[in-house]
Amino acid sequence: MDNARVLVVGGHGKVALMLLPLLVEAGHEVTAVIRDPGHRAEVAATGATPVVADVERLGVAELAELFAGQDAIVWSAGAGGGDPARTYAVDRDAAIRSMDAALRSGVRRYLMVSYFGSQIEHGVPEGHGFFPYAEAKAAADAHLAATDLDWTILGPSRLTLDPPTGRIETANQGATAGSVSRADVAAVVLRALHEPATIHRTIRFNAGATPIADALSEDDLA
Repeated sequence: MDNARVLVVGGHGKVALMLLPLLVEAGHEVTAVIRDPGHRAEVAATGATPVVADVERLGVAELAELFAGQDAIVWSAGAGGGDPARTYAVDRDAAIRSMDAALRSGVRRYLMVSYFGSQIEHGVPEGHGFFPYAEAKAAADAHLAATDLDWTILGPSRLTLDPPTGRIETANQGATAGSVSRADVAAVVLRALHEPATIHRTIRFNAGATPIADALSEDDLA
């Protein structure tokens, strides 16, 4: 996907702030959706166009209007944990509305930044503080995989602030949950956007020895 119009939801997140300049440098026209107007300048400094909108409060029709004219949506938003009700509201409900909105607005390509262990049978005990997030992400990912969108679900392991290596290992290559730098996650999102082999795939990954482009190639994902 070259010279595309890409909208990133959650544009002030740590991964998104690393992704935005990569998208701009790759020649894309980038819009970053942020909730706090105070983050406009920091987001604009990446070369992306900031748009203030609270996706937690927008319905499908309003999100579809926001998405109109885009070529791809990247969901990199999250409630940040702590409040179970808000976790469900953002990580599950708003995310699902955004998928329905993408379909309504005619945006085919949709990339979800999830996490390595996201699945319906996630195994997190109900009383655990991580349970609402695990439930919310599992529901959102399952909904996305059932849509007619050209979707990709990216499941990185525990996120670090380590420097980028440009190399990962995927579950297809035998990787189990470990850790990966946010900078490498951003690079994976960019590569996935450009790589048709990632469409209709859930890609779980952590730091590894395989160049990102090779790890996301048709041969390695087969």
